[in-house]
Amino acid sequence: QVQLVESGGGTVQAGDSLTLSCTVSAGTFSLIVMGWFRQAPGKEREFVAGGRASGGRSYYSDSVKGRFTMSRDTYKDTVFLQMQNLRPEESGVYYCAARWAHSSNDHVTAASQYDYWGQGTQVTVSS
Repeated sequence: QVQLVESGGGTVQAGDSLTLSCTVSAGTFSLIVMGWFRQAPGKEREFVAGGRASGGRSYYSDSVKGRFTMSRDTYKDTVFLQMQNLRPEESGVYYCAARWAHSSNDHVTAASQYDYWGQGTQVTVSS
């Protein structure tokens, strides 16, 4: 069982930065693949960033490449999503998610492939 606790959402202006955190339950950090998703009202949950929780390459959706960065603190079992130059259309509920790392494929973009989810945190970007 993996438990995820998110924090860091809020309301910002377009162009501002925001960092989200996702703390993972003890003993699982090295065994899981993490994903960050966002969901706008009336829309499907979409992949934003992901990769192995313990390190290695991070993967991003085309829309956020160069502006968002996924990072890790392996001592605190925490994954971060650093978001820069935010846009109003990126408002929504942001979720971190985890799945067991069964293979060498850490680039998992389908929400249905993740087994554990954080509670979500609201990000609102005003124009």
